Amino acid sequence: MATALVKSQTTPGRSRAQDVDRYVGARMRERRIMLGLTQQQMAELIGVTYQQAHKYEKGINRIAAGRLYTIAHALGVDVGYFFEGMEGERNFKPTPQQRMLLELARNFISVTNRRHQEALCNLARALAATEEESS
Repeated sequence: MATALVKSQTTPGRSRAQDVDRYVGARMRERRIMLGLTQQQMAELIGVTYQQAHKYEKGINRIAAGRLYTIAHALGVDVGYFFEGMEGERNFKPTPQQRMLLELARNFISVTNRRHQEALCNLARALAATEEESS
């Protein structure tokens, strides 16, 4: 999904290193959203300002190795997570299902009522069970 957010082909004026920075930042953003964290919450977890977290996610500022380790720990992933799929998927286009999954995660985060969140989870479980039964 991160590759959908980043054009990974090198263009004149941009180095391969900048492409990697953007890809890593997009993976950071993707994981943060999946966990339901705001940029402010993410910034606090890793000990930087909101603006700095934003620059990391956009690939504007390069993430130092130690900071990447801290980010990985805060997001519950290995450091390698940020590089997964980078080489083999240069022209990757997310499937409609992948796009819907990210949209679902974004919308779920917007639902602040705990009972409504639980109802959505129950609905998803029920629909999945129905699909499994019909297979």
